[in-house]
Amino acid sequence: MLAGKKEHHHTGRIGWLRAAVLGANDGILSTSSLVLGVAAANATHRNLLVAGMAGLVAGAMSMAAGEYVSVHSQADTEHADLDIERLELKADDKGEHKELAAIYVARGLDPSLAAQVAQQLMAHDALGAHASDELGISRALRPRPVQAALSSAGSFAFGALMPLLVTAAAPVDGLIPLVSVSSLALLALLGGLAARAGGAGVIIGALRVAFFGGLAMATTAGIGYLFGAVV
Repeated sequence: MLAGKKEHHHTGRIGWLRAAVLGANDGILSTSSLVLGVAAANATHRNLLVAGMAGLVAGAMSMAAGEYVSVHSQADTEHADLDIERLELKADDKGEHKELAAIYVARGLDPSLAAQVAQQLMAHDALGAHASDELGISRALRPRPVQAALSSAGSFAFGALMPLLVTAAAPVDGLIPLVSVSSLALLALLGGLAARAGGAGVIIGALRVAFFGGLAMATTAGIGYLFGAVV
C-alpha cells in the first residue's frame, strides 16, 4: 500500500448507516401499516391522510428522542470507562504497560516484541492505546448522539412520506393494494441498498426487509379489518 493512502472500510459507515436505515425502514413500515390498518377499518380518505401525517410527525420525534438517548447512554458509558483508565494510568503506569503487553502476547506477539509495542504506543498515546486494545473503543465507531438523532428523524420522515404520498394520490378503492405494493417495493429497495452499503448480500437484505415488512402490514390490516367489521 502506498504511504499516505487512506483505505475506506464499511465499518466507518456503521454509525450513520444504522440510524438512517432504521429510520427510513421504520418510517415506511409504520406509516404504511398505520394507513392500511385505518383503511381496512373503512375510514375516509381524509382520516387516512390525517392519521398518516400524525404518524409521520410523532414517529420522527420518537425516533430522534430514542436514538439520542440510546446513543448518548453509550457515549456516557465509554466516557466513564476512559475516566477510569486515566486514573489507572496515573496510579500504575508500569502495570498498565504490562497489561497492554499481555494483550499483544495473547494476540500472538513475542513477549519482548509485545513489550516494545506497548511501550512505543503508550509513549505516543497511552490512553488511546488502552481505549482501542483494552476497552475496544474505536474512533471510527464512537457514538455521536446528535448525528444519530438527526439522521433517524430525517430518514424516518423521508420514509414515511413515501406511503403518505401514495395515499394522497391513490383512489379509495385501490388504496390498499397500491400502498401495500409500493411500500413493499420501497422496503426491498432500502434493504438491498443498505446491504450493499454495508458490504452484505443485496438480495438477502432486500428479501429479509420485505418479508418482515409484509408480515407487519398484513397483521395491522387484519386488525383494522376486524375493528371495521365490528363497527
